Amino acid sequence: MYTHKKQYITTGAAGADARAALIMLHGRGAAAEDIVRLSSVLHIDSLKIYAPQATNSSWYPYSFMADDEQNQPALASALEVLNDLVNDVNKDGISTDRIYFLGFSQGACLALEYIARYPASYAGVIAFTGGLIGKTLDPGKYAGNLIKTPVLITTGVPDEHVPFSRVEETVKILGDMHAEVTLKVFKGRRHTIINDEITLANDLILKNALRK
Repeated sequence: MYTHKKQYITTGAAGADARAALIMLHGRGAAAEDIVRLSSVLHIDSLKIYAPQATNSSWYPYSFMADDEQNQPALASALEVLNDLVNDVNKDGISTDRIYFLGFSQGACLALEYIARYPASYAGVIAFTGGLIGKTLDPGKYAGNLIKTPVLITTGVPDEHVPFSRVEETVKILGDMHAEVTLKVFKGRRHTIINDEITLANDLILKNALRK
């Protein structure tokens, strides 16, 4: 088993030019540089990008629906690293309500799990194929208010890694925490990110970035 070191790359707007921040979380087997490449098609010219790197290129070793113990201590460490990163963003002068999250697959799962465990008013969350983490979900574990945080969850049906039933559970829990969740389903879409999802992210979540 393993834990994570806090290591991340930054790019995009800098200093006083940064109106908001975007934390980008890569998927299993990928790297921070991989997820940052998406920035070229996102409407984020005024955002500073932070992209953490997972140890062994994986935020946790097994499926996001494995027994909780199997993914420890990696999962707890990943959430701690992400929380430390949010604190670093705050120290850079960007308040929590101006922080966006974006993740794909394992990174999407981590982003959703983070906001559910550390609820606050965030600028927005983009989860390309993911859900809350655990063999079963206990809604009682997630307490707090997401204060109308806009959340976009996209998924293919069927998806080989993320059952649609878990996506539905996630939408319900986050909605009960007062997030404003939009779910978009793409029938027959493979486990990837397609142009329609990028358009949704720009139009639904990142459209307010210039006003932050």
